[in-house]
Amino acid sequence: MISIKHAIHAVKNNVSPLLKEEIKPLERCGGYYLSQDIASPIHMPPFRQSAMDGYAVCLHNESSYALVGEVKAGDDHELTLKPGDAARIFTGAPVPETANAVMMQEKVIVSDTHIVIESGLTTGLNIRPMGEQVKTGELALKKGTKLTPAAIGYLTSLGITEAPVYKKPSIALMTTGNELIEPGTPLTYGKIYESNSKMLLNALYNLKFYDVSIHKVEDDYEKTKTKLETVINTNDMVIVTGGISVGDYDFVGKALNELKVEEVFYKVKQKPGKPLFFGKKENTSIFALPGNPAAALTCFYVYVFVALQKMLNKNSIELPRIEAKSNSKFVKKGDRPQFLKAIYNDGEVDLLEGQNSSMLQTFAVSNALVFAPEDVSEIKQNDTLEVILLPN
Repeated sequence: MISIKHAIHAVKNNVSPLLKEEIKPLERCGGYYLSQDIASPIHMPPFRQSAMDGYAVCLHNESSYALVGEVKAGDDHELTLKPGDAARIFTGAPVPETANAVMMQEKVIVSDTHIVIESGLTTGLNIRPMGEQVKTGELALKKGTKLTPAAIGYLTSLGITEAPVYKKPSIALMTTGNELIEPGTPLTYGKIYESNSKMLLNALYNLKFYDVSIHKVEDDYEKTKTKLETVINTNDMVIVTGGISVGDYDFVGKALNELKVEEVFYKVKQKPGKPLFFGKKENTSIFALPGNPAAALTCFYVYVFVALQKMLNKNSIELPRIEAKSNSKFVKKGDRPQFLKAIYNDGEVDLLEGQNSSMLQTFAVSNALVFAPEDVSEIKQNDTLEVILLPN
């Protein structure tokens, strides 16, 4: 049985960046990472632009200027100003080449034909120079940049419609168990509603992984082996829930062995999630998580998350860990390190009831996991705890 530290280290060392590239429409690039540098095809802004609602002026030695016209955002004709001329102008409008300052309207005295500016007028005032953000041919965003909404907005403002990005992994979610039935069907004796696939699917969607397929298989060895062979051969990652323990009807481990999946580790000294398997076959990473939902989700955040970030070639690949003061008491049973569902808020953390590996009720309202090490048997109020912040 491997330690948590060594298990995380093993995941990092046995998952490689995908580094597969694809060109995607920019509006569908959210959460992706650029696979190449992007140079700007234009100046931004593409013309001298007014930063204020006010008056564009051609400077002279007097405080009074003659009003000779108006410039709105979107105007495609250029007004010519002589020294002593001024034009009403609006934010974002093109500043005439013959204007050398824009004075905000709040500092201008206006009459029908003239304006008076008593002080504060300097060359270049309130004019955004052409190419102030970026010039044609300059680096707009560098390779490896995450395409956030702001980044997509920025590239769109440059007229860019698609981007080269690193392809995200294709992921198969596979659930096992004769007891599992679909929600919406009558719940008969001995059956439970299958929740792991929807839970993990939405955990992946929350992290912007959308190339996900769901597969379900009964507790049958040949069916389990056949389905595993198919999803391993057609995906970058396979996540199985259930069937990895040592019961008479747990067939996942045996099937993985027969399919010649290399076992990196099996069983981690932790609670919940002891019967965790991680292996690989060629370039496919395979995780077999416990069937209990809270254990499966805990293992997802601690281990699968790391593998996903490594596939994206990210440097920081674990969820953030911080210290917080405990508002709760807790007695840990046994000698295994434990991940405890919790609510973190402003430097303090509350441990929740219902820490059983099958219970999702408290996980549903938690935003953190508290890590209780092997040598900690009891948590007291005001103890300093290590907190893992969840990406909720």
